[in-house]
Amino acid sequence: MNAGNARMIGYGKLLLAMLVLVTGCAAKASSSANMQADLKGYTLPQQPAADEGMVYVVSPEMVGTLVRFNVFLDDKADTSEVGYNRGKQHIYFPVEPGQHTVYSKAENWASIDINVEPGNTVFLRQHPKMGLMMARNTLSLLDELEGTYFVKETGLGTLKPAE
Repeated sequence: MNAGNARMIGYGKLLLAMLVLVTGCAAKASSSANMQADLKGYTLPQQPAADEGMVYVVSPEMVGTLVRFNVFLDDKADTSEVGYNRGKQHIYFPVEPGQHTVYSKAENWASIDINVEPGNTVFLRQHPKMGLMMARNTLSLLDELEGTYFVKETGLGTLKPAE
């Protein structure tokens, strides 16, 4: 076997090992019954005021711990950034009731439209994926049980102070 073929086999093994690591470290929630038991007595770090809503953005995977997944509310301007997560982190921020778009920036921009009711909490999940230069991401909506569970299982990300 020549050096070029050996190098290609080595790269293939490295890629396979990284793929196993990425899929093996993906955060998977327990069953509903187990989640409910784990959450007994737990309260979220921040509750919404009666006249506003609260949004939690969780990134429960270990993937992307070196990459910042910046979160923006309603547009992509620097002044709209509310904070960022790395792997196994969450952030939260209050919002006015109504329609909003939440953006998440990594190698790409991901977005999701949400409707926030007064006094309610919306949970979003960042899904990191392998990119060309750094991680890519997508966003999805979580139900209250799974969202609360992932908040409990992650540490606090970086919150930007309101301006």
